[in-house]
Amino acid sequence: MRYPSRRQFLKMLSLSGTLCVPLRTSAATQPPQGVQFRAEIEPLVRILEETPRERLLEDIGLRVRQGLNYHQLLAALLLAGVRNVQPRPVGFKFHSVLVVHSVHLASQSSPQADRWLPIFWALDTFKRAQARDAQVGDWTMEPVVPSRVPPPHKARQAFTEAMDQWDEAAADAAIVGLSRAVEARQLFDLFAYYGMRDFRDIGHKAIYVANGWRTLQTIGMQHAEPILRSLAYALLAHEGSNPAKRDADADQPFRQNQQRIREIRSDWQTGTLSTSATVDLLDTLRHASTDDACTQVAALLNRGIAPQSIWDALLNAAGELMMRHPGILALHAVTSLNGLYFAYRTTHDDPTRQLLLLQGTAFITLFRGQPESRQSFNINQLQPGRLEQEGPEAIDDVFSALSYEANLVGAGKVLAFLQRKEPPERFIEAARQLLIYKGDNSHDYKYGSAVLEDHRYLSPEWGQRYLAASVPGLHGSASPDHALVARTKAALRG
Repeated sequence: MRYPSRRQFLKMLSLSGTLCVPLRTSAATQPPQGVQFRAEIEPLVRILEETPRERLLEDIGLRVRQGLNYHQLLAALLLAGVRNVQPRPVGFKFHSVLVVHSVHLASQSSPQADRWLPIFWALDTFKRAQARDAQVGDWTMEPVVPSRVPPPHKARQAFTEAMDQWDEAAADAAIVGLSRAVEARQLFDLFAYYGMRDFRDIGHKAIYVANGWRTLQTIGMQHAEPILRSLAYALLAHEGSNPAKRDADADQPFRQNQQRIREIRSDWQTGTLSTSATVDLLDTLRHASTDDACTQVAALLNRGIAPQSIWDALLNAAGELMMRHPGILALHAVTSLNGLYFAYRTTHDDPTRQLLLLQGTAFITLFRGQPESRQSFNINQLQPGRLEQEGPEAIDDVFSALSYEANLVGAGKVLAFLQRKEPPERFIEAARQLLIYKGDNSHDYKYGSAVLEDHRYLSPEWGQRYLAASVPGLHGSASPDHALVARTKAALRG
């Protein structure tokens, strides 16, 4: 897998409208200590922060042997990242936070013998991010100022007004009050809404909403306050002057879609599945403008087409981009859609659900950029390839192909394997194990966990094609194991 250099990626982010404008204090002005966590988790977070990188895995390995709980370590890992790594840009070093849920998914779905490998890899990733953050300002989340926190009955209005006006200080105070005043589902609905509203940071805002929230649900809402403060701050990242007072390109699709949902029929979720509608929308997504693509989605809903058929098209369009142009932008089309689709399935607010569907459409066209005069790959035209082996050994044929053959050949083999009625779980288990042993960066985990999760929410035929198109971002069996695998196993053995 080849990704652009950091310089190239920074240039891409600047073109999408991302600049870093710190809210929290730097090392020169911050108080001696940052925000403090709950008494039962603070000591473990301190250990992660203060133990040198070269000793951390061995130290935690000893503690695991002495009874350290997995969920305690997961919580400490997320909180250490939230306190020590600035969430601006919402990417780069902040992937140490964004990747925690993806790592957790890999861990929980692995055999017991491999369960600790992903989280130990993430511990090392945090230490690298912590060191990088120290080099560029040593950002730390400040403690809450109690006098600024609005009372419970005013917290929701204060938060929405602050987010609408892109007011960082007011939003930081308001989310503290709101997190203490309302139930979790109301908090998620708000973050789902604001996480999709702009295309800055190439979809990382939506990714953080989904992955941050899911990790929080795993470790417990008692840890919500600092995580939601970090999330609110990340969602307010922007370039230049206040976005509320101008009409930037990154904001236009959301504003147009807010108007567009007023025209969608009230019973829009009762439609009929349609393969032809999915194929037609895929074709539209290859060449249409953002506005035209979103207009077509609204029209399909009003024609009685099921939202599922639209999501089938959106996720397969993301997979198609990955097959055409394997790299960082197409990869984020996949992971962003994963975040938006999770929010769609989770939110309780109907207009937010409609907006998520339309914003997913907009994001695909924005990741695509200008249409190509000649399409090099159409996912609905992918044909099954030839498998050299039968039965259980066929999975070995698939993953050896990913190691040395062209992506199109590998995708054809995956499709052939799945169309032979082999259980998709066999492909997923093999792909996940290779990810755990060979994944060497946060994008491997984010991407792998996203595609292996999302296929099951698609219609069967489209889920097969989506998995087949995932091959450019998956590891084959010939890739070398990551060095941390052996080190982690040694640390756990003692």
